Amino acid sequence: MGRAGGGAARRVAAVAAVPAVALAGLGLYWFQPWRLWVDEEVREELPAAASRRPSPTATASGPPSSPAADPGPRTVADGALVTHEHRTTGTVRVLRLADGSHVLRFEGLDTSNGPDLHVWLTDAPVIEGKAGWHVFDDGKHVALGKLKGNKGDQNYPLPAGVDPADFRSVTIWCDRFDVSFGAAELTA
Repeated sequence: MGRAGGGAARRVAAVAAVPAVALAGLGLYWFQPWRLWVDEEVREELPAAASRRPSPTATASGPPSSPAADPGPRTVADGALVTHEHRTTGTVRVLRLADGSHVLRFEGLDTSNGPDLHVWLTDAPVIEGKAGWHVFDDGKHVALGKLKGNKGDQNYPLPAGVDPADFRSVTIWCDRFDVSFGAAELTA
């Protein structure tokens, strides 16, 4: 009798193990906890627009003229990152390049890695603490792409036609959990 009861218990345990393993696998996929211990560092150079310099030309009144000096990137807005869901530090700058295009740049970024992280330019105010974790998807935002790495210096071109003056903040947004890891208020 003891032997038959032991076999039934093993079958019940085996049947119960299948959904438990499936649930554990789904949880690992969804939360990706290993990302908390894996850093991805990106070190991009300060961007420079491809400028078309006119070749020196001779004028009727004198020697060849030289092209105007390249003004390089100019900061039009900047801010310091504050912590939301995960400790986040560094600075953000919106740069206007010589060709008139704009780039958002993280410098000294340090945050946690996580699943499905994106960079958003938003019209939402930056609210420190837990109250600020969920405000960025309430209004207007422009997705600039997936976060390239959770540490370092990174550039994100703004799409043509996007006026940075229409936005007041930047967030590192986790699409999977609809939460901000960190954000910066942009000041002109």
